[in-house]
Amino acid sequence: MLGRNIYVDGEYLKRNPIWHVEESPFKARQILKMMERNRLRPKTICDVGCGAGEVIKLLQPMMDPACLFWGYDISPQALEMCKSRESERLQFKLADVAQEDDTVFDLMLVLDVVEHVEDYFGFLKGIRPKSELKIFHIPLDLSVQTVLRKGALLKRREVHGHLHYFTKETALETLRDVGYEPVDYFFTPRCVELGEETAQKIARLPRKIGFAIRQDLTVRLLGGYGLLVLAK
Repeated sequence: MLGRNIYVDGEYLKRNPIWHVEESPFKARQILKMMERNRLRPKTICDVGCGAGEVIKLLQPMMDPACLFWGYDISPQALEMCKSRESERLQFKLADVAQEDDTVFDLMLVLDVVEHVEDYFGFLKGIRPKSELKIFHIPLDLSVQTVLRKGALLKRREVHGHLHYFTKETALETLRDVGYEPVDYFFTPRCVELGEETAQKIARLPRKIGFAIRQDLTVRLLGGYGLLVLAK
């Protein structure tokens, strides 16, 4: 995978034909929850690595009518999917937002992106000046069960393009290493709410019961969760 860009040459679209659009309502709900918890009322929002653009399309009617949205992605195939979602308040651009001059937003969304980027430290440093506040969603791929299952992490690499694997602790420390200050965070139950594979369905009940008792321990043991982080 290294040495080629699967997001530009079309390979990622072949592996994921709808670019995870089905997860967009779930992600939009998590973002709204974080914004309400912290009373955020941004007037400009940018989604970095926006994919098909469905998340910010769903956010648009739920926000202040004066709020403007931009989606950035480096994939021509993703931007082609975004075209039908454009509106007066929502625009998309085929570009690396870190390379854009005089472009600053109130809030930046970085959803399931960091784990895909070869130089993720450089990526995090590059986008830092582009907004005061950022909401990161980072899948917590590393757990006891993913390490014990032979192909669990390899599937995330081969199908979903994940190059890096995080726990809650390493995700937060990565952000701090680059100069971010985490303000708030919580686990997101991606596999509990969205998982349709047999193994995910079997694990759903143990994850829900364990999470109700000991959140951190359950996530470390059974996985299936992501981390949503508000940082500045």
